[in-house]
Amino acid sequence: MILKGKVALVTGSTSGIGLAIAKALAAEGAKLMINGFGDPAAIARECDEIGAIHDGADMSKPAEIERMMKRCTDDLGGLDVLVNNAGIQHVSPVEDFPPEKWDAIIAINLSSAFHTTRLAVPGMKQKKWGRIINTASAHSLIASPNKSAYVAAKHGIAGFTKTIALETARDGITVNCISPGYVWTPLVENQIPDTMKTRALTRDQVINDVLLAAQPTKQFVTPEQVAALAIFLCRDEAASITGANLSMDGGWTAA
Repeated sequence: MILKGKVALVTGSTSGIGLAIAKALAAEGAKLMINGFGDPAAIARECDEIGAIHDGADMSKPAEIERMMKRCTDDLGGLDVLVNNAGIQHVSPVEDFPPEKWDAIIAINLSSAFHTTRLAVPGMKQKKWGRIINTASAHSLIASPNKSAYVAAKHGIAGFTKTIALETARDGITVNCISPGYVWTPLVENQIPDTMKTRALTRDQVINDVLLAAQPTKQFVTPEQVAALAIFLCRDEAASITGANLSMDGGWTAA
């Protein structure tokens, strides 16, 4: 187990990609904190299954993020692996885009990664070892209509990743982002109704003609595939991979 004795925190990890990464980290021996909303009983079951503790910090609120980070250190020890995965989505043309949705998406998808990272880096520097993995998206590299806030946030995550990688390049810390194409998660499933309404399409049309239209494989990426790449980035063999934006999109961004 490559992470035995190491402490890991995954934000937005009560479902989807984040939960898959959390499970993979736990399987490699990490002491783990998960974060996110959901049914308390279901979250408790997941924590029991993988040996994790849960913190329900609202990732749009810096004070709650600071409290979570302190609790992680107090309860588990200094952080070794930080996975910034929390994210929300809203689909709407810019002229109809609710300002409060814009603010929430930027706060949760982008600013939360700044707050966790600024608090994690000092301890990682002291240890001379750390792994920061940011969940970006194919939308960190290209755009789609009606997703202005999400695309802006994910482009921001890619730039933030590069900057922190350069700042920590001599400290034994690597900072990378993974950019999946469409992964079948609640985040993707929940945007289908908005897309149906916006584009006047059926559910099947949204899945085949919108979501998978750009992925040459015509298959969704799986959360487990993303998790496997995250685990590789934690390995010593990945020590020279830093500042990278790693595409996992079925060829979407190859065009």
